[in-house]
Amino acid sequence: MIFSTLIPKRPVSLQAKRPSLRVWKNYIAGIARADWSGEVHENIDMHLKLVYLYDDGTPSVDVDNIIKPIQDALVGIVYKDDVWITDVEAHKRPLTGNYDLTQEPYVTLLDSINNAQECVYLELRRALDLEDYWS
Repeated sequence: MIFSTLIPKRPVSLQAKRPSLRVWKNYIAGIARADWSGEVHENIDMHLKLVYLYDDGTPSVDVDNIIKPIQDALVGIVYKDDVWITDVEAHKRPLTGNYDLTQEPYVTLLDSINNAQECVYLELRRALDLEDYWS
């Protein structure tokens, strides 16, 4: 794994008004700076995984609309350019689901679930070779 973190807030959609989107990206960048101590990666194909846990009682953000703002917020912190994100995996699940999160890395989600707090778990790994996705 290259990087992982938990964003303990409801995500903002790519379609949100610019000021809200800017605040969201700055918030993510702040978390990334606090959690990342490595060098800025480039020339490495990366796989981005997002898990969005949402509150059942409120309308949720479309999972495809949360990807780009998060990718953009990590530019210059974890990777030089989001062109190095070659693979994306995004999931959206209700906080009230019945999950076994005792295995790493999802143990970090337990506090958010217990506190009924919307969040996005973010993980970056090296991308697999194309043929390895069907193995």
